[in-house]
Amino acid sequence: MGRQSSRREFMKNTSAIGAALFVGGAVDLRGQERSANEQLNVANFGVGGKGASDSSNAATFGNVIAICDVDRNTLESKGKSKGFEEAEKFTDYRELMEKYGKKIDIATISTPDHMHGPITLAAMRLGISCYTQKPLTRTIYEARLLATVAEQTGVCTQMGNQGTALDSSREAIAQIQSGVLGTLKEVFAWSNRPVWAQGPGRRMDMAKFAAQAMKDDPENAEKLVAKKKEEIAKALERIDWKAWLGVAPPREFWPGLYHTFQHRGWWDFGTGALGDMACHQLTVPFASCGLRDPISVVAKSTGHDFDSFPASSIIKFEFPETSERPALPFWWYDRKGNKPPMEVFSKHGITNVSDSGVLVVGEKGAFYSSDDYCGVYALKGVDKVKVDYEKAENKGNNDLNNMYELFRAKRAGDPKICKSNFVDRAGPLSETILLGNLAVWAAATGGENGEMGDWGEKVEWDAKGLKVTNLASLKTPRVADLIKPVYAEGHRLD
Repeated sequence: MGRQSSRREFMKNTSAIGAALFVGGAVDLRGQERSANEQLNVANFGVGGKGASDSSNAATFGNVIAICDVDRNTLESKGKSKGFEEAEKFTDYRELMEKYGKKIDIATISTPDHMHGPITLAAMRLGISCYTQKPLTRTIYEARLLATVAEQTGVCTQMGNQGTALDSSREAIAQIQSGVLGTLKEVFAWSNRPVWAQGPGRRMDMAKFAAQAMKDDPENAEKLVAKKKEEIAKALERIDWKAWLGVAPPREFWPGLYHTFQHRGWWDFGTGALGDMACHQLTVPFASCGLRDPISVVAKSTGHDFDSFPASSIIKFEFPETSERPALPFWWYDRKGNKPPMEVFSKHGITNVSDSGVLVVGEKGAFYSSDDYCGVYALKGVDKVKVDYEKAENKGNNDLNNMYELFRAKRAGDPKICKSNFVDRAGPLSETILLGNLAVWAAATGGENGEMGDWGEKVEWDAKGLKVTNLASLKTPRVADLIKPVYAEGHRLD
């Protein structure tokens, strides 16, 4: 089967399943229980970076039959590793699924952010259970859709926020839910990310490079351009750039600018520091404080150009009153050294504030975690109470434990075994977090000399309807583009 024919066939097959879901009713894949001795077949999408460990963790519990990565060097290197020698290699996820879709039990998706949604959707629509890295998706609509498809198909799902599998985080959730802090007042999270490049004016292409070369060194400009073209051509012999772009709008490949590990700083491909780390840091406050369905969000930033994320931002989310708690604000800070005011901590006896962490403030005391995953935490002003919580089954570390939970769920035919499943946790958590990027988008003007600018336009939000209620009054362009993406031809969203 030719390359284009294969893709057309894949789209036809997944569309037929989608029609059953959204027109004829749910296709319930629950009850596909597997015996403890029967190997589950695994496919890995993205096997470099975090995908290196995700794929290896999955290989610990299953039989890897196929791997996919747009970087042929990464792909070939992984294929030589123990447990991957027999796996067939692909650079395009659609070709892998067309050939092996019916044979795959579990897929790991550890690609750049913009490809989480399309690959996971395609897999679930084929009845494949998914382990998808955080952030679950690049946009809010995709997060809602992944949760919907997961529920309708009944496949087992897990997001790669491995702190969910820490006993300390599970205990912390139970402590806060017990009411030990009293009435909840405020939540803070701060991160030392980004550790990748962000900031305006970074985009480069051959036309811009040639103009700069002519300006800086006119005598050698032609040679410099020829050398750069040769460098790019050589790199593209090993990178499937069209597959890397996937659902994103076209742009020129540029060495080191997007691949590898630089995707997160670009609006088309990533979700910034917020998308990267808040999925980890909010595991405890999201579950224990009910941080669902915010009604507004506003931000300030060091400035951006609607192409690259700002170097730093501060975001305020507002959550409405619920039956369990009063209205609650949540504050987010990113970039090392950018933290809440010191008085926020000093009133609770915290003097040496970590570079990343979480603070939940109640009327009686506070919860303080000094790392990204709630591996350690302390209650300030109150004592711990006796609580019950389900401990993770220990397979060596929290990364392995989180992966194993998906395999255990698949074997049992019970999606609820996964604590970070798309329906109950990962989808709603991602929706909350990604809303913050609408506020960052609307706070494009920074201060002088890279300082923080003024507060941008407030985005008022209807979570149920997934829409900005004050969109007509916003002066910031294209805010709605961050809610629901438009996929490039050959990829299926709805």
